[in-house]
Amino acid sequence: MSSRLVVETREIDPVEDLLAFADPARPLAWLRRGDGIVAVGDGVVETIRVPAGTAPLRSAAIADAWRELAQDAEVDDELGLPGSGLVAFGALTFDEDSTADSVLIVPSLVIGRHSGRTWLTHIRSSSSTAASEGAVTREYGPHWAGTVGPGAQSPEGYQDSVRQALGRIADGELSKVVLARDLTGTIPAGSDLRRLVRALSTGYPDTWAFAVDGLIGASPETLVTVQQRTVTARVLAGTIGRGADADADTVASAHLASSTKDLDEHEYAVQSVLASLRPHTRVLAASEQPFLLKLPNLFHLATDVEGELADGGSSLDLVGALHPTAAVAGTPTSAAIAAIRELEPFDRGRYAGPVGWVDAAGNGEWAIALRCAQFSPAATDIAVTAYAGAGIVTGSDPESEMLETRVKFRPLVDALA
Repeated sequence: MSSRLVVETREIDPVEDLLAFADPARPLAWLRRGDGIVAVGDGVVETIRVPAGTAPLRSAAIADAWRELAQDAEVDDELGLPGSGLVAFGALTFDEDSTADSVLIVPSLVIGRHSGRTWLTHIRSSSSTAASEGAVTREYGPHWAGTVGPGAQSPEGYQDSVRQALGRIADGELSKVVLARDLTGTIPAGSDLRRLVRALSTGYPDTWAFAVDGLIGASPETLVTVQQRTVTARVLAGTIGRGADADADTVASAHLASSTKDLDEHEYAVQSVLASLRPHTRVLAASEQPFLLKLPNLFHLATDVEGELADGGSSLDLVGALHPTAAVAGTPTSAAIAAIRELEPFDRGRYAGPVGWVDAAGNGEWAIALRCAQFSPAATDIAVTAYAGAGIVTGSDPESEMLETRVKFRPLVDALA
């Protein structure tokens, strides 16, 4: 680790477009309904990177490293709002065995907005003598388009995997497993990736739009948030596509709300979250019945959970306790992870892993990285891998599950086009 961090947050005049300050090639952003935090330019003070095979629990290693870095920081923050002061953007792998890195990135300059107030945070090493740069916008690059097609898992292969999973469920190996498939493609070198973040953020305002280390998406699912020791989470499991008109919407939502298969799948996910949070909370409550969350392209069954942090933990500690939930892995967890490793012909990387931010006090907002793609520089262009999955339980139909993944791909595929 480098020397102690020195942090100063000051309120500034309102800013309309936070993304205009981000680095076009490597944006770092976390947005919802126009509020959030964005790294200004490409300056980075500190990166905590945990590669495969270096720790038995990567989330724990990251949490410990962040605690060590944050506890010595000198923070001057007059606002005390979510995302002000010392912050790091994070993206963790879905599977401990993934070859991808889990990462926390501390930018040198962060612009943020919350409840009508805007601020600028300067972060530097105490040993640094470099003058602090101001926040400047960068013009958006030209429009671009990308193409994606079947990746390692074809639609037919996916349905075969679902059939195999149903066989394991029938044999009693597990109750639920979430299986994903991938789409791969390219976008032109030099593409302004902020355009994709902006399209997802404006098109799906009720989701967490994120960009961290090349992982870009718009997740509807909160893994956990912590603010002043209040813990909240939103569980999503059970999905149906929106109808073509209001009448079809009504039919679709009524079908989802009464579907035994979807209600069972949802209950697995809720109980998984409650069991993981209980050891870390004093009070914990969840609504008795799920509600219907309406997104532009589909309905989800949703349950909100709220509690009070009991110990000296941080949002990163809760991320480690919660992940992977039954909503993205299955039940029981160990059997589901084993099935995913065998039935998915690719490494998920950070897909379905935790993505979000953490501050010096351990507050933070973390989502599950869904409706997303990983962008990686290649020789002549930028490689793209997008992912979408569906929960497999008794009664699942292979073709219906494949069509559900197609609906879930739509936000990203539309934005890429």
